[in-house]
Amino acid sequence: MSAPASRAGAWPIIRAYWVSPDSGPGWRLLAAVIALDLALVWRAARITYWQKDFYDALQQLNEAAFWPQLAALAALALTGLVLNTARTWLAQSLEMRWRAWMTEEHLRRWLAGNAFWRLERDQGDQGEGGGHRGGGLENADQRMAEDLRMVASGTLTLGLGLISNFVSLFTFSAIVWGLSGALAITLGGQTLQVPGYMLWVAFIYALGGSWAIEKIGGRMVQIDYRQQQAEADFRAALLRIRESAEQIALYGGESAERARLSARFAAVRRNWRDIMNYTKRITIADNAYTEVGALVPYMLQGPRLFKGIITLGDLTQLIQSFMRVRVALSWFIYKYKDLALLRSALARLAEFDAALQAASGATASAPRITRQRGPAASGYALQGVQALGPGGRPLTPVVNWRIAPGERWMLRGPSGAGKSTLLRALAGLWTHGHGHIATPPGTAEAPETAETPKTATAPGAAAAPRAETLFVPQQSYLPAGTLRACLAYPALETAFSDDECQAALRWACLPALTHRLHESAHWARQLSPGEQQRLAFARIWLHRPRWLFLDEATSALDEETEERLYARLTRDLPGLTLVSIAHRSSLRRFHEHEMQL
Repeated sequence: MSAPASRAGAWPIIRAYWVSPDSGPGWRLLAAVIALDLALVWRAARITYWQKDFYDALQQLNEAAFWPQLAALAALALTGLVLNTARTWLAQSLEMRWRAWMTEEHLRRWLAGNAFWRLERDQGDQGEGGGHRGGGLENADQRMAEDLRMVASGTLTLGLGLISNFVSLFTFSAIVWGLSGALAITLGGQTLQVPGYMLWVAFIYALGGSWAIEKIGGRMVQIDYRQQQAEADFRAALLRIRESAEQIALYGGESAERARLSARFAAVRRNWRDIMNYTKRITIADNAYTEVGALVPYMLQGPRLFKGIITLGDLTQLIQSFMRVRVALSWFIYKYKDLALLRSALARLAEFDAALQAASGATASAPRITRQRGPAASGYALQGVQALGPGGRPLTPVVNWRIAPGERWMLRGPSGAGKSTLLRALAGLWTHGHGHIATPPGTAEAPETAETPKTATAPGAAAAPRAETLFVPQQSYLPAGTLRACLAYPALETAFSDDECQAALRWACLPALTHRLHESAHWARQLSPGEQQRLAFARIWLHRPRWLFLDEATSALDEETEERLYARLTRDLPGLTLVSIAHRSSLRRFHEHEMQL
């Protein structure tokens, strides 16, 4: 999607906060900033009148008026200091309030219903350098961190500047009109008087300059859009190396990664060349416009001064007012680069919003696996369920399957048969396909493991939050922070006591970690794959779910530890409904039923 194609989606992004229930303080801050801007324009107008009186006093060698004029200038300077300081403070407060609201809103939509997972899944389906398909998009993190910041900052700066420029235009236009006099033009033997001709000169000059700058720099929006995209791709490649440093080092993949990074950075350099060329053209046009514009009032009004029609003070006030009118009319020229950056950020956010809408299913027209809660005794029931991939490619066979409460199932099949995809469909993550899934109470479209663990009484605890359903992948997520936070996830760190966490670690064959509960570390790097899988079992013991789905969750463990943990599961969690994806036949004795794909 090109940047201009998303202009229609820019206004809803900007408007959303200002019509929300939380916008009251924002409107009050905005009104205060606008009032201060008006006061600053009044001060600027007063300075032109001061310049007139001051230079007239100099021209007349009027020493008696000199010192009072300096005192007046000091008062205007102090007023400007107070107004500018207050205006900056309030504008920054408004910017952060608006950005915070937009960030919270986008985070809510990104995390709701596992939209973040769907976006990454669809992005993965594209492959390297692929175009947008479905709801997929790249670098969602940059769009929320950088683009939202640019929208809040850029929209306020440019919008408030535009309002201030309109007020300046009308204020100083009146001054220019009154001081410029009339221009006599003889046409066909008749003389026409053009009153306030300096104002018309300013209008014509600014309109011509704006037209020229748009012609010269018209492609800047697309170029800035591509630059943000290339920079984000380069950062994402660097981040992947950080996350997979050990695997790359073990493979000896430094050369391959260097080539990949060089290719990403080459895209940054190529597009930067376009930015340099267009910036050069815009800079030349901008500077030429400014420098020539500074000469115009001297050339047109200098002769009137020498004829004694106007005083030195009049000339000074007229020049300053003409400059203010020209700057106000030239707002588009001076802010062209900032406007291009803002438009490209809005285009990226419009894409993001469209992808979030598609990920939520609001615009999905493809076949979907339907879900509905059933009675507590029914468990899970799959009727004609088949997951589909991009282009309608079948990812699983058609499955009819019933999982009753308390049953233990082993899901088996060759690699690529669709076992993990079927678990994603059970979790409500994979919805593209056919068929219907009936789910027991306590489960929802978005599994509670990620967002809303329910509250129930766990053995040994008064009232600890727990997850009704846990889906445990082969590689569990370990959030940044303390080991206790990793254990409690997806609940808060304070959900379980130290004694419970230590007991869980001992239960999961991790006694050496019991003294490190409050230690903060990058646990995904500190712990081996086997230790991470045992930590996932410690989470299971803490949450004591009623429904547990294990997707090769013991693949990194030795057979003895694996059998010990499964034995403890079936012994210490009575009534547990268990579905396991596993390849080792030794685990069959812990399951009553088997589903073969």
